[in-house]
Amino acid sequence: MNERARLTSELPAAFLTTGSSFTDFLGDSAPHLLPGRRALPPTAASDVAPTATTIVAATFPGGVVMGGDRRATMGNYIAQRDIQKVYASDEFSVVGMAGSAGIAIEMIRLFTVELEHFEKIEGTSLSLDGKANRLATMIRGNLGAAMQGLAVVPLFAGIDPEATDPARPGRIFSYDVTGGVYEEFGYDAIGSGSMFAKSALKKLWAPDRDRAATVRAIIESLYDAADDDSATGGPDLVRRLFPILFAITAEGAVRVPEDEVIAAAETVIAERSTGPRTD
Repeated sequence: MNERARLTSELPAAFLTTGSSFTDFLGDSAPHLLPGRRALPPTAASDVAPTATTIVAATFPGGVVMGGDRRATMGNYIAQRDIQKVYASDEFSVVGMAGSAGIAIEMIRLFTVELEHFEKIEGTSLSLDGKANRLATMIRGNLGAAMQGLAVVPLFAGIDPEATDPARPGRIFSYDVTGGVYEEFGYDAIGSGSMFAKSALKKLWAPDRDRAATVRAIIESLYDAADDDSATGGPDLVRRLFPILFAITAEGAVRVPEDEVIAAAETVIAERSTGPRTD
């Protein structure tokens, strides 16, 4: 028996079964590593875990922009000032999460591996609807932890690279803690500041505005959320901390350059300092 055959024969059965879901593989081979499968204390754990908010997304002709503030809180304390809540999940999609920060970041990483694993096994990427449904399954697996206060709620957005219309806007999907998935149209927000962010976007967003105007609208909506929600962090000029934004177009998902975000945030602050907007 050669070395390769010997090593193969020693692997557990789960490693020899070809499947397109890395999450299912992990559930068979090492279920204790999944965020929703870990044993938790019998009491609510939400007061000892940092919580992340707020995430906002809005479409524009040809794509979608998603952004998040940088603050994580733990009760009435600021647990972290510079957390990243929005990530590219693959070439044409991004995901942001509100809720228990540690579990949220771990779930984003697992989701990214899930999409990459599927593409390597199947030789093709999931459709945008397929990606949204895979994420819903992962959220459903965290329901037990959510019932004990460690809820994670994502916002998912992307484009379909196979779409024939290059001007077709991106798509946005929201979720609940049970894994329910809902397509949103135009814009959406999650987290404790979402009510204020969506109220701002009602006035700032329009379907025909370009990427730059949509980036500005996202930043301004996050500013409004931070103005009324203590768990949402606004632009921090002293520490030079600003929202993190990603834009997804037919060219792929890319992080909006920090210089562009800073310039837009400073413009918003300057306009707010001189009085109410008139345009």
